[in-house]
Amino acid sequence: MTAAPGQRPSALDPVVAGHGAEEDLRALFGQSTALFVSLAGPEHLVETANPAFFATVGEERARTGVGLVDLMPELAGQDFIALLNQVYHTGEPYTGRDVRVVLGGGPYAREAYFDFTYEPRRDVSGTVTGIRVIAVETTQVKQAQRLMGEHRALLEQIAREAPLGEVLDGMVRCIEDLAPQEVLVSVLLADSDGRHLRHGAAPSLPDFYNKAIDGIATGEGVGSCGTAAHRREPVIVTDITTDPFWNDFRDLAGQAGLAACWSTPILARDGGLLGTFAMYHRTPRFPQDADLALARVFAGTAALAIERHHIEQAKAEAEARAKSAHDELAKVIRVERELRAEAEQRAGAAAELAARMRAAAATQATMPHPERCQLGGATQCTAPAEIKIADSWGDAAWGCPAHVEEAILNVRSVFIASEELGGLAAYLNR
Repeated sequence: MTAAPGQRPSALDPVVAGHGAEEDLRALFGQSTALFVSLAGPEHLVETANPAFFATVGEERARTGVGLVDLMPELAGQDFIALLNQVYHTGEPYTGRDVRVVLGGGPYAREAYFDFTYEPRRDVSGTVTGIRVIAVETTQVKQAQRLMGEHRALLEQIAREAPLGEVLDGMVRCIEDLAPQEVLVSVLLADSDGRHLRHGAAPSLPDFYNKAIDGIATGEGVGSCGTAAHRREPVIVTDITTDPFWNDFRDLAGQAGLAACWSTPILARDGGLLGTFAMYHRTPRFPQDADLALARVFAGTAALAIERHHIEQAKAEAEARAKSAHDELAKVIRVERELRAEAEQRAGAAAELAARMRAAAATQATMPHPERCQLGGATQCTAPAEIKIADSWGDAAWGCPAHVEEAILNVRSVFIASEELGGLAAYLNR
């Protein structure tokens, strides 16, 4: 009795297991993580396979008695079948390393890598009757190696304080390169109040799309990113055309050719919102565990870069404030020095003018009204003496308008001794 369609064959099924060597191989690989499948004839009919094989191709396709291409139509256009044909017709075994295979279709399709061996099966006459396939999936190892290398490079960028935009752009391109299928990645940065999201990095998305969502609010139902930021948890939208979260952005997404969006919040160590990390797809698609793990890893890396940027930004602002305060203090000190020098200069000028007035007063008895200015000092001003000034000590002098103005500005007790106001005598006899 053979297994019914859609039912995984039992390890004890004698028809499926076969006899002799095939039964031994089934026993050896029954619980192995290595994939084993035995194929018969040029159509590569699936005769027997271990659970690891059916787990890899999909439990819903766990059946025997059908051609491998009928079981897995996605293999039709891949080298996998061509290599099987080659081994079947030549009888020469084949070993492959890190061979790429796309498994499944539509939103569930995924890229996988395998190390495998195709070994021809022969009857007693030596004729090839089928092929045994033994394979080990290397997808996780291959991706882990690439991920570690790229992740290390990003951490080194963060450590050397590279600009945030450079780090985020490099991270986005790294993820787009690491992802098994086409993905367009976007990072949005939260405002300080956590109420809006700003463009951070999205080199593969159209400019018009990035500009349109720059500054979107955080809130329930505001696309994938606005909702993820509001909830502080991942939001998976597998089909933008039907999801209510995208009611306000559906036409925009259609213009950009976007059909699915998985968004993960980027959170600080204290739980504060730093931004969102989004993975867009051209067709409706459900995330695999590896996709979600990749999002979590790089959301954490983005958080590290953004927090480091905030620390450096705060440090730069503090240094700028300190420099501004220092510059202001230096300016005050400079002005104070200038004022002090000016005051000293005025005091010197006042003393000199006072001395001139005393000298002029000594000559008043012989020459009450001189012809020339008496306030020029060493410069011997030759301007006509037009105005008489005096001070509170009784000294008086005649001077030109310019020197009189200088005396009034610099000597506090000086006043004009005008004849119309009684002159100096009137002041002295007050």
